[in-house]
Amino acid sequence: MSASDRNLPEARFRYGPTARALHWVIGVLVIGLIPLGLYMVARGEATGFDALTGSLYSLHKFVGFLVLWLVVLRVLVRLRRGEPARVAPLTPFERLASAAVHAALYLLLLVVPLLGWAGVSAYPALNVFGLFDLPALIGPDEALAKRILGLHGLLAQLLGVLALAHIAAALYHRFLKRDGVMARMWPPF
Repeated sequence: MSASDRNLPEARFRYGPTARALHWVIGVLVIGLIPLGLYMVARGEATGFDALTGSLYSLHKFVGFLVLWLVVLRVLVRLRRGEPARVAPLTPFERLASAAVHAALYLLLLVVPLLGWAGVSAYPALNVFGLFDLPALIGPDEALAKRILGLHGLLAQLLGVLALAHIAAALYHRFLKRDGVMARMWPPF
């Protein structure tokens, strides 16, 4: 057994490999989507809508759509498999904060991409890389699209803040409390 394996809790305390893989893939994609979204909007406002900006928007739409379906899969895995046994007791504040942040993360991971999809439906700007169109969720209405996409951007930033809080809590449990909480979701897959 390697030194890193000795730091992992036994299997009944860990999430399964599918849940861990989905957690990390979704996390990496969301961490990339937020700055990409901010950059593409700023670039479009500063330089106009050129080919590169169009490609950035297509990439954002494609990855956002992918994240939506990966989150749906993650929710289904969580509902089917449940949560593993707790590895360490949490304080009442930690339990409350953990439940609140996780609920908000799941909600925003579903709502933010759906708002993005609704916004590009209303714009309409459903084409992705000139290869295919996303199905429209609502009819064209540019004024509505701007409101929806504005809310999409604000909630995406809130998602980023909550993701940072989630990361900070994981690091707190790993390096300060050393209670094995972070190891529940840590790779290897």
